[in-house]
Amino acid sequence: MKKETKTYFASDFHLGIDARQTSKDREALIVRWLGQAAQDAEAIYLVGDVFDFWFEYPSVVPRGHIRLLGKLAEIRDAGIPIYFFTGNHDMWVFRFFEDELGIPTYRKPIIREIHGKTFFIGHGDGLGPGDFGYKFIKKVFANPVCQWAFARLHPNFAFRLARYWSGKSRAAGKEDVRFLGPEREWLIQYANRKLDTHQVDYFVFGHRHLPIDYTLKDGKSRYINLGEWMNFNSYAVFDGHDLQLAFFENENGQIFGQH
Repeated sequence: MKKETKTYFASDFHLGIDARQTSKDREALIVRWLGQAAQDAEAIYLVGDVFDFWFEYPSVVPRGHIRLLGKLAEIRDAGIPIYFFTGNHDMWVFRFFEDELGIPTYRKPIIREIHGKTFFIGHGDGLGPGDFGYKFIKKVFANPVCQWAFARLHPNFAFRLARYWSGKSRAAGKEDVRFLGPEREWLIQYANRKLDTHQVDYFVFGHRHLPIDYTLKDGKSRYINLGEWMNFNSYAVFDGHDLQLAFFENENGQIFGQH
């Protein structure tokens, strides 16, 4: 009898900063989750902001996160596909994951069919209405000249500067730990507009830092936000029939937006 396999989705680990746990302890937690997921995983999607900051030099790997990288290598060596999406905090991931680990890297949302269901998957930053300041900054950071200039800085100074701006960005974009309703959740607005031109069963995003499961305007498509691992330890799992949010080593996890 064939073993039933599942597809896993997680985002917003933000490794490199401390939160409820230290970054190192949170990394160990994530590695345990990956080990458990790998027991029945058909595929694993890491949907952005895995790192609070990452800059990829041509021949140098940033210090830290070795346990995560080792676990990802182990899972890939076992033949399980992993897909990596850049987020607003780790948009300077380039070819390291693809070249060293065989993990494809995506910079924009993708549409993928999994067991007859259509998934629209992306980190979520820069989508939806408003947020013009961030959209402009994202274009600047995506510019090869900007990337070249940053690479000329000494890593000690460059990473100190990056962590400062990362903290400023997180403070400026601090979101309510509550569901704001479809009129103010801009990724819900984005997903509802996409339904006018695309037939999608599940919109899967990160970035919002809140585990959300919301049924969209057609009454059947769902918007799933994966939450984050600084507080919630939340992820989504698709068993071939349905997609559900779940929590790892967190008995008090709460899902928002359900009705």
